[in-house]
Amino acid sequence: MWASLRNIGRNAESGGYRRYAWTGADADCRLWFRMQAEARGLDCEVDRNGNQWAWRGDPLAGDAVVTGSHLDSVPDGGAFDGPLGVVSSFAALDELRRRGVEFTRPLAIANFGDEEGARFGLACVGSRLAAGQLTAEAAHRLRDGDGVTLPQAMEAAGYDPDAIGPDPERLARIGAFVELHVEQGRALDLTGDPVGIASAIWPHGRWRFDFRGEANHAGTTRLADRRDPMLTYAETVLAARREAELAGALATFGKIAVEPNGVNAIPSLIRGWLDSRAADQDTLDTVVTGIERAAREYAERAGIDLDVVRESFTPVVEFQHALRDELGALLKDSATRDTGRDVPVLGTGAGHDAGILSASVPTAMLFVRNPTGISHSPAEYAAEDDCVAGVIALADVLEGLACR
Repeated sequence: MWASLRNIGRNAESGGYRRYAWTGADADCRLWFRMQAEARGLDCEVDRNGNQWAWRGDPLAGDAVVTGSHLDSVPDGGAFDGPLGVVSSFAALDELRRRGVEFTRPLAIANFGDEEGARFGLACVGSRLAAGQLTAEAAHRLRDGDGVTLPQAMEAAGYDPDAIGPDPERLARIGAFVELHVEQGRALDLTGDPVGIASAIWPHGRWRFDFRGEANHAGTTRLADRRDPMLTYAETVLAARREAELAGALATFGKIAVEPNGVNAIPSLIRGWLDSRAADQDTLDTVVTGIERAAREYAERAGIDLDVVRESFTPVVEFQHALRDELGALLKDSATRDTGRDVPVLGTGAGHDAGILSASVPTAMLFVRNPTGISHSPAEYAAEDDCVAGVIALADVLEGLACR
């Protein structure tokens, strides 16, 4: 499966992946998913929001166990974030069939659309729509960097944008959702464990800072006469680092747009996007408030106009304790065979479809060790032995949930 998926959307120069929503690479990933499902005799369908489902058993029976993740990527992303969960889901089903288990609940593998938000700037669009956390009207207003709207992109890919919206009937049929994901950090590497269980997802959000100054000639305008928003933006980036360090949180300006974007021109507009995450809501509020306060002080001093817009926000997600504990119990025997320890339980600052769905469905997550701790990069990595351990762990969980 890795071999057949490896080259889809891969950039030859960077070695990273550019699998953006409703593009040719996305279509190829969707075809790959359907072919994997059909090769296993699963019934494959696409819901109203473009999410793919591969079913073993009756989708209408209810109390289904669902696993899976996503296949899209961030710009020049790694091979494991998302795809590891989908590949492992098919491999876990193969393992269950090898064991000859008898299923007592329907089982589905899902590929959620536009999880990374790389094209339209909002993460988890497919699962947000299904869960009613994103309205169709708001989704229709989303645009990519070239001005293409989400409806236009969906239509070009052969999907109906007028059909998108909440899907409570489908979610009501799911009794549990378990997402396997490569760890985006080094906690498991530090403990020496190949697999862990998620406890919670930190609250996190994205804020857009618009710094407006005055365009002018870079070669003729005195420094004293400039209203250069780039300087205010740069000071704000440094302030974000300081606020995050003081609070023990995370803050990143990772995307920027410049107008008029000329080498010999003083910018008129700097648009920067802040990503901030923390272990609790109060800490996150403190960090973002501190960054905005500093930005406004710098802007006022330099004669720069500033607008701050919160574009997305996800509150803390505590995965259902009963399901989380059940995963721990199901994995205890196999996990302690060699180590003598329980499967570690750890939090994460990264958002996932499982976090979005947790408001509607009992959800849980498994993490596979990432020895580098690097993610959203071509250097993202998980060793084959650890990936196999993840498959076995997922198979053990699915057997315990769907085959009793």
